[in-house]
Amino acid sequence: MQLAIIGFGVLLLLLLMIVFKLNSFISLILVSLVVGIMEGMPWVKALTSVENGVGSTLGSLALIIGFGAILGKLMEDSGAAQRIATTLIDKFGKRRVQLAVVITGLVVGIALFYEVGFLILIPLVFTIAAEAELPILYVGMPLVAALITAHGFLPPHPGPTAIANIYKANLGKTLLLGIPLMIPSVFIAGIVYPKFLKDLDCKIPKGLFNPRKLKEEEMPGFGISVFTAIIPVILMTFQAVVEIFAPKSPIVAYSSFFGNPATALLLSVLIAIFTFGLFRGKKMKEVMESVSQSIASVGMIILIIGGGGAFKQVIMDSGVDKYIVSFMGHSQLSPLIMAWLIAAVLRITLGSATVAGMTAAGMIAPLVAVSNVSPELMVLATGAGSITFSHVNDAGFWIFKEYFNISIQKTIKTWSVMVTIISLCGLAGVLILNMFF
Repeated sequence: MQLAIIGFGVLLLLLLMIVFKLNSFISLILVSLVVGIMEGMPWVKALTSVENGVGSTLGSLALIIGFGAILGKLMEDSGAAQRIATTLIDKFGKRRVQLAVVITGLVVGIALFYEVGFLILIPLVFTIAAEAELPILYVGMPLVAALITAHGFLPPHPGPTAIANIYKANLGKTLLLGIPLMIPSVFIAGIVYPKFLKDLDCKIPKGLFNPRKLKEEEMPGFGISVFTAIIPVILMTFQAVVEIFAPKSPIVAYSSFFGNPATALLLSVLIAIFTFGLFRGKKMKEVMESVSQSIASVGMIILIIGGGGAFKQVIMDSGVDKYIVSFMGHSQLSPLIMAWLIAAVLRITLGSATVAGMTAAGMIAPLVAVSNVSPELMVLATGAGSITFSHVNDAGFWIFKEYFNISIQKTIKTWSVMVTIISLCGLAGVLILNMFF
């Protein structure tokens, strides 16, 4: 009966979001309350559980999401993202342009949200394709593959970070495992798969975008752009390496502080204020305007993640988590496969990768505590599932379709299949890594 109520809650979530087009955050809060009451919780206790879930989830994530958004906006407004892209493309040349855009997508994608990275770099895709006389999707698909993979696999992106919070996974270790996992996924989906497709060209839509191409002297240097963007990665990786190889070293206290995602991103933001702002001749007021705009852009993302945390907390406080452990604990199916499968089903039905990952993690989190599976691998499995087959209920589908000016059928053949390949490669990589952890 308890699992039936959870199933009803998921169906209700689908009904509210898909049929009634209700906002994801409002839907998650309503479903959390309904599930809690149906599970036998007093109404006031259900409300308290929702409040605690939102608070505990955002308590550790709000800083990370906020600082990440600020860093991304500073990169965008200063031209640092444009500098990284154009420099790599110039260095690699026409023959290796796909590799250049993949590296661009990986570097920029670590610091920027998927939609932001896409909108910043898509004008460069059009420019590169025209100058190199290459099909637009031949250049665009590798870039998009890198951006969406970083979005689904790597902290400090909101989805993977929120999922790691639920599983109590180490973000540094998740990053260390995620980077080598995403490289073959991007290569197969973004570079190999397009070779099997015909007609990768399309017409650049008129009036759909208005690229702001900065002049050479207006942009920061390549080295400082890359360094500022990857400071969080460097610090988080350092913290994970120290924890793995020198857990009793005196420097653990320092690595834990500076390797904390919130601290790492804060340091990167502070440096970016100078490297992307003040040192470029901008006034502090102008830089702070970018900061304000960045925070406004992630408000709904923060609320949706909080709503996912509320659903998770209700499952735990109502005692369903113990029932899930006893019910699924006898299953022969790997928790990694289970996490991927639940996230994939929710992704296909809901459209939102963040909601799918958060909901799946909340449902399956109790298994992590009673199994020997790595919580970091659980994060990657859930993240991989959350970006599988994207179709008409996903905003990412329509962004890809409209900017590349292609039909729905062609969007499914390119975008939808590509993200599914990434998802399956991610699951395969997680299962391989599980043999060694």
